[in-house]
Amino acid sequence: MFGNHLIFGVSGTALTDEDKRILSKLKPVGVCFFAKNFRDGEPYEVWLQSFKELSEEIREYTERKSMFFSMDHEGGRVIRPPLPITRFPYSYVCRKRAKEVAIAMAIELKSLGINVSWAPVADVFSNPENPVIGPRAFDKTPEKVAEYVKEYFLGLKESGIIACAKHFPGHGDTSIDSHLALPVLSLTEEELHKRELIPFKALIAEKIPLIMTAHIVFLLIGGDKPATFCKPILKELLRDKLGFEGVVVSDDLDMKAVADMYSKSGTVAETLNAGCDIFLIGGNLPSSSNERIEFIAEDFEVCLQNGTLDQSVVEAANNRIEKLLKETPQYSVEMLDKDTLLQHAELAIACSYDR
Repeated sequence: MFGNHLIFGVSGTALTDEDKRILSKLKPVGVCFFAKNFRDGEPYEVWLQSFKELSEEIREYTERKSMFFSMDHEGGRVIRPPLPITRFPYSYVCRKRAKEVAIAMAIELKSLGINVSWAPVADVFSNPENPVIGPRAFDKTPEKVAEYVKEYFLGLKESGIIACAKHFPGHGDTSIDSHLALPVLSLTEEELHKRELIPFKALIAEKIPLIMTAHIVFLLIGGDKPATFCKPILKELLRDKLGFEGVVVSDDLDMKAVADMYSKSGTVAETLNAGCDIFLIGGNLPSSSNERIEFIAEDFEVCLQNGTLDQSVVEAANNRIEKLLKETPQYSVEMLDKDTLLQHAELAIACSYDR
């Protein structure tokens, strides 16, 4: 069932009839929450109750007790919930307190019922002209990034949050935002090993359970295919050479770098065959619709039937996902006390003075 491979974003602060229909029909294994899912501007207790009701409704319509409730929560501009959730600075600013910040973030995420954080960013801040990564990365050198992402990951892990390293095999050296267009790089695999892959290797050694793909073409490694459905990158490099045994998730398929590619039959099979297990579809672009999600789901079935997608590939992906789901705690939405939030606010300020 395709729902076992789908994490998607619902429309707003309450489920629409279309959301309910898709949740009931496809039963996705997870949901990714965005700012649109919170009643910003309302008092804490009001928006929190609304979000709690939304979360409970999602479980009701999917009929799943265990789900991946996920969110981008890095710091800087990548923070979705309203105040009083702490506005931590970018990872680059917080890097010297990476583990401490991760623990505080985990406490706040768990209070929202979130069990998966799309972090840490394991990219290297190597290109000052990069419009999408920059200070979202922990440092400008791969060795330092490896040190800080390891600390951050351990902070999340020890606090009960599933972490995800992104964006494999590295988004730090691009000059194009993959939300808007498809970046192309001419790095060799040897060059990747000397820089981009160093943080990912460190996290794989620590058994990070999730890795997110980059919507980037690496011409000298995978030809004209983006890493998200490039077998030489995901299967041969990530799984075979680096030994990653966890779950691979796509970056958001609504991003313009790849959105049109997933409107074509066969891309779903190509993605799974390449080594990607979960499709993330945020629903944040005008081109996104439930009809598009259904097309991808239907194409999944078609590819299984016509043999372009092997059942053994699907079963292997399912086994990885089910194993992770069993290890993923399920949290209820609860209000945090003022003292905890004050301590986190003070930590956020302290990070700014560390620079």
